[in-house]
Amino acid sequence: MSNDWSTPEGLAAIKDALAATIDGWQAPVAYGVGISPASSSPELEFPHVNGPGGTHGLPAVVLAKIVGHAQGTATYPLSRSQLEAAVETLRPAEACTSMEHPNLAAFRTVLAELDSNPAREAQVVFVGDLEDPVSSEADATLRTLVS
Repeated sequence: MSNDWSTPEGLAAIKDALAATIDGWQAPVAYGVGISPASSSPELEFPHVNGPGGTHGLPAVVLAKIVGHAQGTATYPLSRSQLEAAVETLRPAEACTSMEHPNLAAFRTVLAELDSNPAREAQVVFVGDLEDPVSSEADATLRTLVS
């Protein structure tokens, strides 16, 4: 795997190499990490959503590797330690200063929220195709944010 975390091309090569380790990998059309609300509202809050045509594929592959996702539409619970592992894996990408890292910032926000209120829960949602049936309430919320 390439170790060039400092350029967009290097990050793309790292993404491709990691994706090649996931049997049957198909990039989602949309994905995001959500957190249960601090209020009584049932909808998850998504600090950042990756919609169709997005350029931030490496975080999707990292999350997929962590939760065991390969393709399609699915929602997974995401433990604090799993999210922390995603942040640690993606931290070297900050060496690429020519692009923003909204997923890393969002993951850190969710971690801080989990620390401040342990009753909250995180989930990761992958949408394989916008025509797929909605897989969960979290999926439905994410889709409203990308449409």
